[in-house]
Amino acid sequence: MKLDVVEVRKDFPILEREARPGVRVTYLDSTATSQKPVQVIQAMDDFYRKSNANIHRGVHTLAEESTALYEGARERIAKFINAESARQVIYTRNTTESINLVAYSWARANLKQGDLVILTEMEHHSNLVPWHMLQAERGIELDFIPVTEDGLLDLEVYKSQLNRRPKLVSFTHMSNVLGTINPAAEIIRLAHEVGAVTLVDGAQSVPHLTVDVQALGADFYAFSAHKMCGPTGIGALYGKQDLLESMPPFLGGGDMIREVKLRSFRPNSLPHKFEAGTPAIAEAVGFGAAVDYLSAIGMDKIAAHEHEITEYALERLEEIPGVKLFGPSADKKGGVAAFTLEDIHPHDVAQILDQDGIAVRAGHHCAQPLHEKFGIPATSRASFYLYSTKEEVDFLVNGIYKVKEMFS
Repeated sequence: MKLDVVEVRKDFPILEREARPGVRVTYLDSTATSQKPVQVIQAMDDFYRKSNANIHRGVHTLAEESTALYEGARERIAKFINAESARQVIYTRNTTESINLVAYSWARANLKQGDLVILTEMEHHSNLVPWHMLQAERGIELDFIPVTEDGLLDLEVYKSQLNRRPKLVSFTHMSNVLGTINPAAEIIRLAHEVGAVTLVDGAQSVPHLTVDVQALGADFYAFSAHKMCGPTGIGALYGKQDLLESMPPFLGGGDMIREVKLRSFRPNSLPHKFEAGTPAIAEAVGFGAAVDYLSAIGMDKIAAHEHEITEYALERLEEIPGVKLFGPSADKKGGVAAFTLEDIHPHDVAQILDQDGIAVRAGHHCAQPLHEKFGIPATSRASFYLYSTKEEVDFLVNGIYKVKEMFS
């Protein structure tokens, strides 16, 4: 059964908003952040109205309710990605912090001068800068799997890079610019054959695809709530239990300790070992509600709907003279259409589209090296989700024709 997008859209109050009088919002920027259904908004509102208290240490009713909601959300998030145990799901602020947790804790405990880390040319800055910082500090070496002209990773080059015996392979599951869905299971399998640990940036994949961390074999997997119908300010890091157990704490303070003395401390058990201080409790509740919402609809339905919208969008955009699309064909990508319009800067495209309430992103999308690879400073990017419609794609196409008319 197909996803009923008309019914789905009723769950998102912001989609009824007018950007200006008489101009309805057409939201095509879900890769940056998704909109939130009323079910998530209500769950967070109910928490603050009925159960707000700090977690874990209190024995009163509100504290116990709050703790149960916080940890219950963790259980459901773990199930959503098929983690073996909820203890392997660490709450963080976002995907960026999850990657940094691995870089600061696992990498600084395990990597030394000359050790190789393999990344890709399509990485978000969040999966580049932490490794640049470690390179400056430790003298590790970095190498990059090239991106082909059609927006795919060159796995033959990757296989040759593996001959250098990397210690870590860290890559995005789905590109936030090209939309490319990378063959994560194969990349991980090949890395494990040479003894490398793997870290996957799942910020763009978990919201849109069925992700099974056990089937993938990922050692670490990072993702954010705000891109999957949940609130901002919270994300998660999945890790294999033996790795997480062996890692030193990332931050020090309340709740990550078992015992503190004046001259020593003992860290807490997983997952609390990596969750110092009062956490984002209401946001965790919202995260759990978002997982419930997506699960109730079905990730397969969501993926099929997005594929249909993306295929239609690429066909319509290709009709426009002067439009150049980036990334592979619709069967190899998620709901992203990055493009340039001949002789018109992407920022101008986005600003003019906004006059008609059409929200797209313009810039390098925190992927400057990828844009340099293609010899361009920026792109315009339309991105789609479960609430996107073909009618909105038509609005986008009509808006681009209007941009062309203005500049002609």
